[in-house]
Amino acid sequence: MKNKIKTEDQPIYQNNAELLPEIEREEIVLRQARLILAKRLKQHDFKASDGNLVKEYLMLNIVEKEREVFGCLFLNNQHRLIKDEILFRGTIDGASVYPREVVKDALMCNAAAVIFYHNHPSGLDEPSQADKHITERLKKALATVDIRALDHFIVAGMETYSFAEHGLI
Repeated sequence: MKNKIKTEDQPIYQNNAELLPEIEREEIVLRQARLILAKRLKQHDFKASDGNLVKEYLMLNIVEKEREVFGCLFLNNQHRLIKDEILFRGTIDGASVYPREVVKDALMCNAAAVIFYHNHPSGLDEPSQADKHITERLKKALATVDIRALDHFIVAGMETYSFAEHGLI
């Protein structure tokens, strides 16, 4: 059964994608891709050294953000996804991150491990000194309650930077 949406120009059918404007078709595809990747994250073993699934998921979710955001993938003891949450939002070149809030959220969902992520709207994927410093503070704060920090990803355009791959975590 086709659902007709009337517009002033012509009817558009919801299940007839070729009649939708290109931007709407792309949004539908991106939404479906995000759902597929989120499902795979819940089944994926994050102990694997290949973080490509995580990178793809994060790129799809935060690459288009105009301001810096900082989030966490909270993982169970088998390193499967419990929850993905953007915890802090900032400006075009920074976001304030509070270790106390990260620890509180990790404990609330009973996480055994965490993967941090944030974006660089500037397009540069290299970590700043502030990025390195907050990663170390978060790692130490979580360690006090036996929660492991596995990685920290920076998403910058179509590039990603992994602290674990570069020996920084």
